[in-house]
Amino acid sequence: MVLAQVISGFAVGAVVGITGVGGGALMTPLLVLLFGVAPATAVGTDLLYAAITKSGGTLVHARRGNVDWRIVGRLAAGSLPAAALTLFAVSHLAPHGLGGAGKLISFALGVALLLTAIALIFRRRLLAWSRSHAVAALPARRRAQLTVLTGVIVGALVTLSSVGAGALGVTALFFLYPKLPALRIVGSDLAHAVPLTLLAGLGHWWLGSVDWALLFSLLAGSLPGIFVGSHLAARIPERLLRPTLAGMLILVGGKLIAA
Repeated sequence: MVLAQVISGFAVGAVVGITGVGGGALMTPLLVLLFGVAPATAVGTDLLYAAITKSGGTLVHARRGNVDWRIVGRLAAGSLPAAALTLFAVSHLAPHGLGGAGKLISFALGVALLLTAIALIFRRRLLAWSRSHAVAALPARRRAQLTVLTGVIVGALVTLSSVGAGALGVTALFFLYPKLPALRIVGSDLAHAVPLTLLAGLGHWWLGSVDWALLFSLLAGSLPGIFVGSHLAARIPERLLRPTLAGMLILVGGKLIAA
């Protein structure tokens, strides 16, 4: 079982290295559907896994000047309170804490996967639309308010499902900041994901929904996987990878919603 978890971590890490997305979107449903991990435990474990793996990427982007800390602050102003409130609400509404909210978390995970798939498929069209319409001319104050609102939505969704900080966050930022270079969008989203997933992950740990042995097994596989995937990224056409990943997310998301 441990070897299978390491191999799964390597596979997911490779996909993340190649496409830049897919960590939570692949890891959490994999843990639930393949390994039979309880949804709350899968989400909590994956959140801490994401916080650790994304910290390295954030340091690289920050050193290269690819992080807009003003955007990160706006997102965090919405996402961190939303994460805390979501944890509080679910733990009090569920009869046995997060562990008793399995159906709610499975449903939220399915919805998050479908939204992620849509973001992957239509990202370029959304970006083109935002550049050609009034989004590019939004007043600075309005843009800031929408960024905070985006943080609220992403924070709640990530806390419930561990999915959304990557593909959904990047797509929203491309939409709100169409003139910002792509590298700064990616770097800013990555930097915001670290405190969000750390807070949400620690909240899950406090409520007893983190499997530490599973976390270390996944890290043992994913870190080499990300390294290998990053080197393969230039050799595999993105036009093939993203639709394939999106199709897989739609299938898995539909199954989780129907469960």
